[in-house]
Amino acid sequence: MTRTLVIAALAAGLTIGTVADADARPRPAGKTRRSNFEANKTFGLGIMFGSPTGLSGKYFTGPSTAIDFGIGGIGYRGRSGVHVHADFLWHPLSFVSDPAFELPLYVGIGGRFFNYDWYHSGPDHYHEGAALGVRAPIGIAFDFNNVPIDIFVELALVLDFLVDHDDFDDNFHDDTLYLTIDGAVGFRYYFN
Repeated sequence: MTRTLVIAALAAGLTIGTVADADARPRPAGKTRRSNFEANKTFGLGIMFGSPTGLSGKYFTGPSTAIDFGIGGIGYRGRSGVHVHADFLWHPLSFVSDPAFELPLYVGIGGRFFNYDWYHSGPDHYHEGAALGVRAPIGIAFDFNNVPIDIFVELALVLDFLVDHDDFDDNFHDDTLYLTIDGAVGFRYYFN
């Protein structure tokens, strides 16, 4: 997992360090009701820490809809490995609409792939496996108006289906469905 974190940090640093300065576009003016969020950015990349830890990206497909994705290291219930996810997000409202930033709530639905190693005590202590999962994220984003950056805090309910795993004990043969909650904090730099 340390190697994944280092690679993600280097990739984000190189990406952010090699691009020209970008500015966030002004938000649409003339709205009388500020409960709906409208994006002033299009595509961003950054880093997330927690579960998972790695690279995070977000692409706004409309004024209040986006696709986010991530790749990184994750571990739970004795399993650790590489996690890849993508979610469709809706931003139904903004809790704060300030000249400096917006604070939108977002919810979504998506999927993930988890390729893991599993260690336990016993004579045959190392196993590999893979899982497909359904994700339901909810979070808030500090979406700055004057700089092309957002900071986010997210929880995601995940239902994993273990699709390829070693059975090491007859007691665990039905151990193929897991419900868990992932949580991450991160930031993204927006290129446009």
